[in-house]
Amino acid sequence: MLKNKIIIAIIVCVTTMQLGLAQLGFSHEIGIITGPVAFQSDFGVRKDFETNKGNTGFGIGLVHYINFAYRADCNCYSTDTYFNDHFKLRSEISYNKTKLNHFGEFVDEAKNSREANQLRGHSGESNNFDIGMQLEWFPLSIRSFQAFSPKFAPFASLGAHYVSYNPKVFTDYVSNNPFNPNDVGNIEDNNNFYQPWSQPGFKDPVSQESGSTWSIVGSVGTRYKLNVLADLMIDLRWQYYFSDDVDGLNHDLESNKNNDWLVWLNFGYIYYLD
Repeated sequence: MLKNKIIIAIIVCVTTMQLGLAQLGFSHEIGIITGPVAFQSDFGVRKDFETNKGNTGFGIGLVHYINFAYRADCNCYSTDTYFNDHFKLRSEISYNKTKLNHFGEFVDEAKNSREANQLRGHSGESNNFDIGMQLEWFPLSIRSFQAFSPKFAPFASLGAHYVSYNPKVFTDYVSNNPFNPNDVGNIEDNNNFYQPWSQPGFKDPVSQESGSTWSIVGSVGTRYKLNVLADLMIDLRWQYYFSDDVDGLNHDLESNKNNDWLVWLNFGYIYYLD
């Protein structure tokens, strides 16, 4: 309930800010984005190509821009300042989902230990809803881009997103030891999971409890001018969460050095409203 109230409050705050800027006469753009997500979590091995390739999902979102270079109230350019001609304010609501598995040396096919089988049987799923804002900087003139000279407009952005996460945890591990059976499929039974995670004094390593956190978002990309009222966009995003519970796995071993993060390659279509 509290999480829903926070999300509603952020939506109201972002909407109020956008409406306030709209009262100043700046023009608006809306768009849709989608593309593959590479989720970097506690599943698999860090800096491992197979892990990075295997733990990929997808994302989709709606974006809104305040274009400071153009005024909708007079159908004219705004005051010619560096900020107006090189910055846009981006608001976004998005969702991403990734199925997660263990890859790398610890689950090599040649290994048949209990720990290796526990890792093979363990899988998860990240489900994240984002809302936030980014300030985009265009090194080339926005006015010139709108006049088709040039037709490409590279940009870089930085901002913050509030994230509501809802991970899922699965296991199909079956113990081969008749003296130490496990409750197959029960994520509350630590015998189903990699045993070094369950040492005395360690917290429970897996959880599918939903929660919320903040994240920092940075991206680089470019737009391509289709026509007067439409652009294509490609955007490579890096997003770092201020939590390590987003993927449903957070163990106490020394190898767990970073919070969860992702890389998202977006392809988008942007339409100019006014």
